[in-house]
Amino acid sequence: MATVFWDAKGVILLDILPQGQCINAARYCSTLDRLKEAIRRKRPGLLRRGVVLQHDNATPHSPNLTLQRLQRYGWEILPQPAHSPDLAPSDFHLFGPLRRHLGGMAFETEDDLISELRNWFGNIDVDFFRVGINSLLSRWQKCIDLHGDYVEK
Repeated sequence: MATVFWDAKGVILLDILPQGQCINAARYCSTLDRLKEAIRRKRPGLLRRGVVLQHDNATPHSPNLTLQRLQRYGWEILPQPAHSPDLAPSDFHLFGPLRRHLGGMAFETEDDLISELRNWFGNIDVDFFRVGINSLLSRWQKCIDLHGDYVEK
């Protein structure tokens, strides 16, 4: 499983869960620690202005351990209605092109796959990320206008 944290300038952190491991609150908190360090290196201004994190309501995202970590970092959570892929930039903007890119490829090892993922994410034009993040505002507005109904039907 790959977790991708990105903004309008590109990928901040690509976290790969080793095969056979499960994501839980402790693992997610460890990922958040790595995300904070990646932000410090790549986007230091974000830590001063404030991080707004959008993630779904998956089990590892909501336990007290995770919420305490986010509170300690002073990060705000952008609430997302359950089962709303039309409001998650990774779902509506990122994973489709990634799936098309990987379609038909075969990898001999997990390391080969990870290398291809890093290569693909590293070669995406910054405009791709900007468009994805900027479309979030209009999608949220559509959701509000539709009283919480799906944006994409």
